[in-house]
Amino acid sequence: MAKISAIIPAAGSGKRMGGDRSKQYLSIGGRPILVETLMVFNESPHIDEIILVSPPDDIDLMEGLLKKYDLAKVSKIVKGGKERQDSISNALHALDRESGIVLIHDGVRPFIDDEIIRELIDAVNRYGAAIAAVPVKDTVKKVLQDSISATVPRENLWLAQTPQAFSARIIIDAYTNAREKGIRGTDDASLVEAMGLDVKVVMGSYENIKITTPEDLLFAEAIKRERAKGKSI
Repeated sequence: MAKISAIIPAAGSGKRMGGDRSKQYLSIGGRPILVETLMVFNESPHIDEIILVSPPDDIDLMEGLLKKYDLAKVSKIVKGGKERQDSISNALHALDRESGIVLIHDGVRPFIDDEIIRELIDAVNRYGAAIAAVPVKDTVKKVLQDSISATVPRENLWLAQTPQAFSARIIIDAYTNAREKGIRGTDDASLVEAMGLDVKVVMGSYENIKITTPEDLLFAEAIKRERAKGKSI
């Protein structure tokens, strides 16, 4: 049976967070954000291997975290590239030969749950490609030169999240196509879309936040506290 792999990119510098530490190493609930994220995939019965993408200078630090928190499903640590797309490309080259499904998930989204992971895998088995996303709640304005030029109907607008999940062949082909044609995507799904393939949407969670700013960190601490009480925000 084909293996299911998770790629966790954590090679960013986190400049928007400020301070002297990359955002993935900041703590929520006593553990680094990255560790919280990895633990979800490490404990998932649906995931066979995890490939972690690290800043080149942080390999030793990453290895220490894996050992400290017993993250045994992390089979490889690969060096990140100049941009996220380059980092994922490096990770795809490190996939297990038997990998049939690949999930790609931001290292600083620690509140993903295993039910969404399972639903994405089911969607990939049926359709080949799927992402987690949530409907836009707020009114969306198109702004040009500091003035509103249009109010955008939000009925069909969704906010893309991760994980984004694909058959291994589709995502490898998408990255190969992007490299050959010089395509730079805003996410992994956009590279699959560029080949003319459909990408299905699975309902994500509004708690599945990406922690990139100090305000996000405050929200993350609140989510962590409420989850410890068995509640949601």
